[in-house]
Amino acid sequence: MSVHGNVHSVESFGTLDGPGVRYVVFLQGCSLRCRYCHNPDTWNMHGGKDTTSEDLVRDILGYRNFISKGGVTISGGEPLKQPEFALDVINRLKKEGLHTALDTAGSVPLELSKPVLDAADLILLDIKSLDDKLCFSLTGMGNANTLATLAYCQATRKKVWLRHVLVPGWTLERKKLEDLAAFLTAFDCIEQVELLPYHRMGQYKWEQLKLNYSLKNVSEPTKEELSMARAIFEDQGLKVLMTSYLEDEQKTKVG
Repeated sequence: MSVHGNVHSVESFGTLDGPGVRYVVFLQGCSLRCRYCHNPDTWNMHGGKDTTSEDLVRDILGYRNFISKGGVTISGGEPLKQPEFALDVINRLKKEGLHTALDTAGSVPLELSKPVLDAADLILLDIKSLDDKLCFSLTGMGNANTLATLAYCQATRKKVWLRHVLVPGWTLERKKLEDLAAFLTAFDCIEQVELLPYHRMGQYKWEQLKLNYSLKNVSEPTKEELSMARAIFEDQGLKVLMTSYLEDEQKTKVG
């Protein structure tokens, strides 16, 4: 039986969210209120387009020739806010032999997220901050669920690409990065660490929604700061990918 879900948008030729060329599905709904979020229009659970897992997978399969060596990434928002829908989409894609990735902040309790985590081939896990108080200030929630998600991935040997946004004055500080890098060395489920430089490309969406963008005076990281961050993680023996997180909106099909 097909499952209904709310889809914010899709990107049919994504190259930033997992290995290879990927079809990326952005689901509606998120409990976090990240100060730097570039898709605040995904927060509301009831926005987007109502669709079924069957219809979505049918559309995805139309791009099979382009994504056969990459796969499909379920993102958001927070895709684990719609666990039944995400799970059904992933299971249908696996039957078609397509690689699946889940792009999540792990902000949902494990009792809800475990089936989806188990089903996906790869978890793109975004740790906002190792400091619980800073995480709350930055996102409106603490990091307990995120860290529990990482521990679960370690226990189940699930492949993880760890993501971390570098925000000057918030997360882009030497001591914070050193603490995070040292912490991550205990998790051999992590295949690589993606460092995502902060940007303001989503600020206009906040303005359209009449929301206060509190980081408007925060500058984007300098080359020197990014080099420092990369070196800290590499010095701990971690594989690092520095991603310039540009939004290819011309490739995004909304609704």
